[in-house]
Amino acid sequence: MNILTIIAHPRKGSLTFAVANRFIQGLHEAGHTTEVLDLYRSGFDPILREADEPDWSAGADQHYSPEVEAEFARMQRHDALAFVFPLWWWSMPAVMKGYIDRVWNFGLAYGPGKLHHQHALWLSLAGAPPERFEKWKYDHMIDHYFNVGMAQYCGIVSSRVALLYEAIQPEPAQAEQLLEQAYLHGKNYGKPQR
Repeated sequence: MNILTIIAHPRKGSLTFAVANRFIQGLHEAGHTTEVLDLYRSGFDPILREADEPDWSAGADQHYSPEVEAEFARMQRHDALAFVFPLWWWSMPAVMKGYIDRVWNFGLAYGPGKLHHQHALWLSLAGAPPERFEKWKYDHMIDHYFNVGMAQYCGIVSSRVALLYEAIQPEPAQAEQLLEQAYLHGKNYGKPQR
């Protein structure tokens, strides 16, 4: 598969980028190709402005800003998508949400037009342990939001959230475990989960 890997973190030296690199290594070892889009360093403007506001009366005949059209064309060149990001307030960083708001737009990704991608993976680093997510059912909410509210709504049937827990200043052994998990998510990308 040809996978667009979209990364959001303000620091290149972050654990998020280390996870992304190990994930990409796993993709390559499994025979996949990937293009990386670093949202912070790409200069992508996450603010939806008037030029990218949907025209509800235009149906599938939508016209958006050159930046959105170029990003949508980039996305369309790939079979599948992967998002790598820290989990902030039980969701994605604002720059990634702005990317979704602008590029997954009406007539392109939902409404009269849907995405063609086979799979989506939301690989996110979470600060808390799994018990905290389970206690308040945050894990269910996050799964539903990304897999159903976003991916399935836009036509991607095979979508999965993978949370890497306790990712804030982990001990070296724990950091290595997180990197190994990321590698395995890349190596097993698109395969059915047991």
